[in-house]
Amino acid sequence: MKKNLLALLSVLVIMSLALAACGTPATEEVPAATEEAPAATEEVPAATEEAPAEVIEVTFWHAYGTGSAEEIALAQLLEQAAVDLPQYKINVLQVPFNDIFNKYDTDVAAGGGPDMFIAPNDNLGGQARAGTIMDITDLVAGKLGDFSELSQGGMMYDGKMYGIPESLKAVVFWYNTDMLAEPPATTDDLKALMEGGTPIAISFGCYHHWGFFGSFGGKIFDDQFNFVADEDNQAKVADAISYLNDLYQISVDNGWPRNDSDGLAPFTEGSVAAITNGNWAMGDYRKALGEKLAVAPIPSGPGGASNPLLGVDGWYFNPNSENTEAAIEVALYLTNTAAQQLMMDEAATFPPTPPLT
Repeated sequence: MKKNLLALLSVLVIMSLALAACGTPATEEVPAATEEAPAATEEVPAATEEAPAEVIEVTFWHAYGTGSAEEIALAQLLEQAAVDLPQYKINVLQVPFNDIFNKYDTDVAAGGGPDMFIAPNDNLGGQARAGTIMDITDLVAGKLGDFSELSQGGMMYDGKMYGIPESLKAVVFWYNTDMLAEPPATTDDLKALMEGGTPIAISFGCYHHWGFFGSFGGKIFDDQFNFVADEDNQAKVADAISYLNDLYQISVDNGWPRNDSDGLAPFTEGSVAAITNGNWAMGDYRKALGEKLAVAPIPSGPGGASNPLLGVDGWYFNPNSENTEAAIEVALYLTNTAAQQLMMDEAATFPPTPPLT
């Protein structure tokens, strides 16, 4: 399985290129002089004994699926954190992914919310503009040296840092080697397989099928993130959309899954040969398929290599929090080398620092 994990790391690296004292009161009665003094042998508390340190509570939200490899790995990490960070009591709340951004923003706007939460950088720009996540640029200065430039860039908006990177994610082509000996190298190969009856679950949706635009030479944004609207580019994007529609109709006709969540069970149960999905699902795929699991890039096409979006998951911080520095310390612990190794080994997340072993 290690070779397949290494293959995933290689695929994601290639894709990434495409593209946080009390005194005695005066009225107190003084003991009578005749009062018998304590026996010399009575034990008196040592003057140097320190009171127990105050435990600070840090609350965070996550959206990992119940029983998923990511949730199980996080639980293991938190068990170790309770030992290594006894000064903190870490409270955790799971929120469904479809609700987490809205619930967080709504609670923060009302003056509440957790100290921090972990999520993809999907809404980073909007949240930074709305002020629901905190600018932590100064608070983490000099603390992110081991994180890749790419991962740090995914946590930034308008030159400021708003999160601590946790992992990198991108959509790839997963396949079951018992059902598909070799992955399709080109878009034509993929279409031919599906037309021939090989059950493949393509995840249709802007994020998931983005990489196919590159396969047909189309761009949505240029290098400066401006929309590309010239006629030649429009034609290439149209070709990609037409191709995707063809695959969609084949999927409909055969009753095959057409999104990542619906396709997860059929793929892990062996009723579909392949699926396009992100590496967040690899832990569950690997648990179900073992050595039969393999991975490849989204097929290239007449316009060149595919160019899937690269997402960065990270820890974001609530401007309402009274424990920001504590939350940042916890987040840095949850992203240290040992934590990254555990998450990679157990949940197959791709680390935000140079590849681990």
